Amino acid sequence: MNTKRGYTMTTRAKSAEETRQRILRAAFDLQSQRLASEIGLDAVADEAGVSVQTVLRHFGNRAGLFDATVVFANEQVAEERRAPVGDVPAAIRILVDHYEQRGEMALMMLAQETSYGHVRKLSDAGKMMHRGWVGEVFAPYLDGLAAAAREEVIDLLVVATDVYTWKLLRRDRGHSRSLTEHHMNTLVTAVLTVASDRKDD
Repeated sequence: MNTKRGYTMTTRAKSAEETRQRILRAAFDLQSQRLASEIGLDAVADEAGVSVQTVLRHFGNRAGLFDATVVFANEQVAEERRAPVGDVPAAIRILVDHYEQRGEMALMMLAQETSYGHVRKLSDAGKMMHRGWVGEVFAPYLDGLAAAAREEVIDLLVVATDVYTWKLLRRDRGHSRSLTEHHMNTLVTAVLTVASDRKDD
């Protein structure tokens, strides 16, 4: 067995994957700084510290890059928002931390979702992820609800924890981070009280 050859191939594969991840990170980060129409392959390449040819070798074209970025973004956001199931204060704290870091980017994406196909994919994936996050994190409070009531409560929790709710409190009202977290906590607690009452009906 040629151990040296195997080691060289493994090292190359690892290096190629690191380059791929660096390009995806660059494309993801640029979307918090620029409109989608302003993000060309040259900008992504510069941000990642590679050539445009390297970007094309990994993703084929701009569409391929942004399709892969949707998957990368989902994984990144899911990790940033990971929260303990059933712990409302911890979940809201983690969510607000995420919005403090990514909220402006999310709002920029939402503002462009009707204009650019890949942005629509990103925002649709984000909406689905948020609803899934709500269903998972608040699952103990949803158990025992009839299907229609469960969906209604999830709708309300999605609104109470949405990035637009964060924006209204944090940006439009100018509240501090801690007060924003407090208000979102109050909204969620009120919805969960409704959920508890529905179980008693």
